[in-house]
Amino acid sequence: MVIVKSYIFSQFKNLGFSFSTKVGLDRIPPYNFNLSLSVGDSDTTVWENREEFFTGAGPGLQNVAFQKQVHESTIRIVNNSGYQGESDAMITKCTGIGLAVSTADCVPIFLYSPNKHVIAGIHSGWRSTVQEILRKTLSQLSEQFNIHGEDLYAYIGPCIQQNNFETGAEVGSQFPEKYCLKKGSKIHVDLTALNRDVLLNFGIPGKHIQASSLCSYKYGSIFHSYRREGLKSGRAYGIIWLKDQNEN
Repeated sequence: MVIVKSYIFSQFKNLGFSFSTKVGLDRIPPYNFNLSLSVGDSDTTVWENREEFFTGAGPGLQNVAFQKQVHESTIRIVNNSGYQGESDAMITKCTGIGLAVSTADCVPIFLYSPNKHVIAGIHSGWRSTVQEILRKTLSQLSEQFNIHGEDLYAYIGPCIQQNNFETGAEVGSQFPEKYCLKKGSKIHVDLTALNRDVLLNFGIPGKHIQASSLCSYKYGSIFHSYRREGLKSGRAYGIIWLKDQNEN
């Protein structure tokens, strides 16, 4: 199993983080090592994959909080594992509960406050980015947990990068021009840069932010991509959790 780690989070002994890839258990196309139950893959295979990833590289499958991502801006504060309903961001201060974010091109964002011992996992596709889900999540952290920008560390995970996120004017026109590169009649949007600026504008120091340059569309041997593979695309999961003090 090949997983992606974050150097910005690795400095914290009481924080766990892993991001899955297409590679694991010798799974083959079209779904490869897929963690989603809603793309047409065998349920039995998916549960085996989930057990491998969430137990081998996470807090244990039974300790994961899942959300049904709907490309909107609903945020949930989570106090237990299991299915949490429809949302695109979760927050918890509970030790041992992993927040799972599913992607196959969309922007996964993970936040950690070592001072308040609070984490968040955010699914920010283009629709949720337009609806300002990251800004709203940061506002929740401020209002509910008294967390300020300097308290936070952030990781923006692998996603589709600007060169390969080609849109028409109907989508591109919804973003500020500074994040748009026009190529003929098409517009290429930089979702990573936009979300990074949201973090900076909240007051998170640049040295506290890691933004992956890995493109889910470009690196087809490693990452799932709905834009590249269509309906047969699998899904990756990022998982962040607060460890028990006695956990390695």
